[in-house]
Amino acid sequence: MVFSSLNFMYLFLPVCLLLHFALRGIRARNYLLLVMSLLFYGWGEPKWIILMLLTTLIDYGAGLLVDKYRGQKQAKWALAGAVVITLSFLAVFKYLGFFNQNFNGIFGTQLPEQPFTLPIGISFYTFQAITYVVDVYRGQTPVQRSYAKLLLYVALFPQLIAGPIVRYIDIAEQLEDRRVTLEGFSKGITRFVTGLGKKVLLANIAGQIATSLIGGDLTQASVLGAWAGILAYAFQIYFDFSGYSDMAIGLGHMFGFTYVENFNYPYISKSITEFWRRWHISLSTFFRDYVYIPLGGNRRHQLRNMFIVWALTGLWHGASWNFVLWGLYYFVFLTIEKLFLGKYLKKLPVVGHIYALLIVVVGWVFFYFDDMSRLGQMLRLMFGLSGQAGVSPTDTILLKNHIVFFLVAIVACLPVSKLVKGLLVRFARRGSAQEIAAGAVSIAYDVVLLFFSTAALVGASYNPFLYFRF
Repeated sequence: MVFSSLNFMYLFLPVCLLLHFALRGIRARNYLLLVMSLLFYGWGEPKWIILMLLTTLIDYGAGLLVDKYRGQKQAKWALAGAVVITLSFLAVFKYLGFFNQNFNGIFGTQLPEQPFTLPIGISFYTFQAITYVVDVYRGQTPVQRSYAKLLLYVALFPQLIAGPIVRYIDIAEQLEDRRVTLEGFSKGITRFVTGLGKKVLLANIAGQIATSLIGGDLTQASVLGAWAGILAYAFQIYFDFSGYSDMAIGLGHMFGFTYVENFNYPYISKSITEFWRRWHISLSTFFRDYVYIPLGGNRRHQLRNMFIVWALTGLWHGASWNFVLWGLYYFVFLTIEKLFLGKYLKKLPVVGHIYALLIVVVGWVFFYFDDMSRLGQMLRLMFGLSGQAGVSPTDTILLKNHIVFFLVAIVACLPVSKLVKGLLVRFARRGSAQEIAAGAVSIAYDVVLLFFSTAALVGASYNPFLYFRF
């Protein structure tokens, strides 16, 4: 089940909200959310619930041992054992097939290339479970003595499938005590509906355009079609993932939780360094705090540390060489910026913005094509090295039909909504009449966007979620 489905929006969520507000007391509400979260996960893949339960149990037990033997070598062994076992689950289910495929290619063996189906959301809940036991070891958060509460943290359905990656320390207090206010609930609805609109009205259309331009036979594509196709994919992946993060954050508000922001208008960046401060913020923060800094950070072997982090970042996104190349592609440009280019980009913001957009859009080619031959074919086509036409009549017609969509998508990548929200807040402060008017505008926005999103879903045959199995 995904948030942008009619079953979730008009069945699961209303029932969950009604039961939640019918109950009194944080303990009862926590148990309700735990049951509903397991039901949410089991709706699509019930057989893998046991893996999530076991992962949480291992890190729960490790946390207790770390707390019991704090300062002693047993605590280190408990931490190391939990991290190794937890990551081993991820390695087996996500990367064993990738290893077997490459092993077969090198040695001519017949190992199964898909021994397991990938459990939904395993990359996200694995990292969340690890943050808990590491933070307990570091003394940054007290140990959780209730397995049910720790499981709720790991399995809580708003962030279970695709994040943001929430550190235990960020919501530990909210598991014990939280309040749902009218203002917070209203804010949650608006945030959820905004994310839904991004996903259904923008990402899905962008995905269809990308598929029609670069998803088929590239020998029939033109240079213009290739660039337009990968630009459409850039819109798709941004609106898809940031929209899902918006929905997760909005759902959190509805139930009294506050989640970290995961996107901050990354396509307005003026360098690749800035882009990765704005894109998938929770993942970047995880690798910084739990990999980069422990390796030595900026203090020693900086380039080695960056190389490891970006190779792992690429591999985290998928068990395929194109994702590894994608991660190392960013390592190269981040290294160049750190060594000398960054100081020049700060003096030339317009040039920096053009440069960053070009690097990011080309980078999505590595992300889109998991077939290495097609990846190379696409790059040659984009840069005019394939000998194919610069423009084709079919591409021209398609782009003319979707020019309005591209303009809307560009505007939606800008912080326009933040500006409008700020204006409404200032307007509401002028008096009661203006406050009522601003509230009415907000309600109208929610209703209209929900209506059009629902209408699009009713008639849709295309509603994928790109990060669903990351």
